[in-house]
Amino acid sequence: MKNLVLPVAVLSLGLASFSFYQQPPAPVAETISSSDPNTTDEVPQDHKLVIYQMMTRLFGNKTAVNKHYGTLQENGVGKFNDINTTALQAIKKMGVSHVWFTGVLEHATMTNYTKDGIALDDADVVKGRAGSPYAVKDYYDVDPDLAVNVKNRMQEFEALVKRTHDNDMKVLIDFIPNHVARTYKSDAHPAGVVDLGQKDDKTKAFAPNNNFYYLPGKSFVVPAGYNPLGPLTGPREDKKFQEVPAKATGNDVFSEAPKVDDWFETIKLNYGVDYQNGRAKHFSPTPDTWLKMRDILIFWTKKNVDGFRCDMAEMVPVEFWAWVIPELKKIKPDLIFIGEAYDAKTYKMYIEQGHFDYLYDKVGLYDGLRRLMRGEGTTEDITKVWSEESRGFAGHMLRFLENHDEQRIASKDFAGNPRAAIPAMTVSATLATGPVMLYFGQHVGEPAHGAEGFSSEDGRTTIFDYWGVPEHQKWMNGGKFDGGKLNADQKQLHDFYTRLLTLTSQSDAIRRGKFYELQDANNLDQQYNQRQVYSYVRYTDKQKLLIVANFSPDKTYKSTLRIPPNVMQLMGLNPNQFYTYTDILNQAPTVQALNVTLAPQSAYIFEINAK
Repeated sequence: MKNLVLPVAVLSLGLASFSFYQQPPAPVAETISSSDPNTTDEVPQDHKLVIYQMMTRLFGNKTAVNKHYGTLQENGVGKFNDINTTALQAIKKMGVSHVWFTGVLEHATMTNYTKDGIALDDADVVKGRAGSPYAVKDYYDVDPDLAVNVKNRMQEFEALVKRTHDNDMKVLIDFIPNHVARTYKSDAHPAGVVDLGQKDDKTKAFAPNNNFYYLPGKSFVVPAGYNPLGPLTGPREDKKFQEVPAKATGNDVFSEAPKVDDWFETIKLNYGVDYQNGRAKHFSPTPDTWLKMRDILIFWTKKNVDGFRCDMAEMVPVEFWAWVIPELKKIKPDLIFIGEAYDAKTYKMYIEQGHFDYLYDKVGLYDGLRRLMRGEGTTEDITKVWSEESRGFAGHMLRFLENHDEQRIASKDFAGNPRAAIPAMTVSATLATGPVMLYFGQHVGEPAHGAEGFSSEDGRTTIFDYWGVPEHQKWMNGGKFDGGKLNADQKQLHDFYTRLLTLTSQSDAIRRGKFYELQDANNLDQQYNQRQVYSYVRYTDKQKLLIVANFSPDKTYKSTLRIPPNVMQLMGLNPNQFYTYTDILNQAPTVQALNVTLAPQSAYIFEINAK
């Protein structure tokens, strides 16, 4: 990274107040008109979680060998115990309220744990040396990779949960309801639990109480051309896997021979939907899979986790969520359910009918901001999100710029420059009252260089391989978690994220405030390029904020920003009074006019106060 200089607002220090449109003062508005195209009538509610997602296997790994397809012994692996009080305090200092420990559940792997009583998996149906954390092998157990003492792995996880709570943060883990590993077999379930598939009638392609879908009379075929470890040979690798009858694959492939780019290492769970007969629903009596999944969620809730990130939530019928989430909230009313979702047309249904607390805002805000960060889009994408896609329920949408599925901002496949995140992350965090998420390594500009093994050179940090994450390791600094090995640019970037997320977590206007877009108010200013500059206010009775972001990678705009009198009145301000403006994001001096120099790839959060 070169020349990463974070912006400090450059403002006119003149004493002249901002020139407003002239009209008589009006009383403070109690409500916002839904007919106003610059806002919505959504009643804001405080849902401002600040989530830190870590790939648990990678987070604490100090090894820097990074051998292609390297083993656990060669490339190292992070442990639950690496996430100690020092690490958790460093995370907490960034304004974080919740930690999503990704990849906790036991999943299929090529690493041999037979000495610990864990069956060896077949490389022909495992993706990557370490294996995908989304191919769960036992819903009632944790990944042995993550334990210092494999026999005590559950106790080590329970200690991590307690440690996180002791450091005043909450714990989220994955719930993967749509599919499991082909080798699924629970050996850690509580006494009396009947395992998935144990009582299935395998002579039937579909039965309401079967846990899986079957292809009677057919044997599973390993995808042609699948080469689990490239030039190396994986355990039990022979291009065959015994599965008779074959089961339907996790991404709804009802064939005994899935393709190599299918989720062939997984099998789909049956929630009572007969996919091969018009998706007929058989939900009464309650399907057996529903009951088993409820019991799994209860098991982890009693381990004192605070919420679940639910994988591919839309691939499971909304009726199941409508039933199971209230069941769990009877046990723990403040339990959080976050759904991975990609179909904007069904968002409202999964929130209102399905009772999800939050859904991914990927195809809306993330995709729009990605285009802006790559110089391919305009700020109209942001307007479309709040005014159409999530209108009325923006507080239930989880915003992010990175996660384990998406490319790193600093990678050549995305923006190639971590500074591009400054305006985009500011908008993600402050546009609405909903949660915002940070992925580990994002705050130091991790670029995900290199082909790790199964995960190719694709701009993503691997979830399939054993690996050390180099820029994150510099922040980790051998376990000090003090950023001691970061360069000056990285320290500035980390400081930006810390300021933004801390402000997000503490600001009354960001947590609880109403929203009003100012694009129409400023589009006549020749120094306000509304395709690349975006501005809005967030306000409560206690705090008024003006937020401005410049997405241009190379253009500086010297704008005189305008807040129209009617918006001042909505905010409870008198258009005829003088106000001061303090950029609390960049900790700049207070000024008395909004003549602003907007540096390339910059963001500003002005607190407005009476002079």
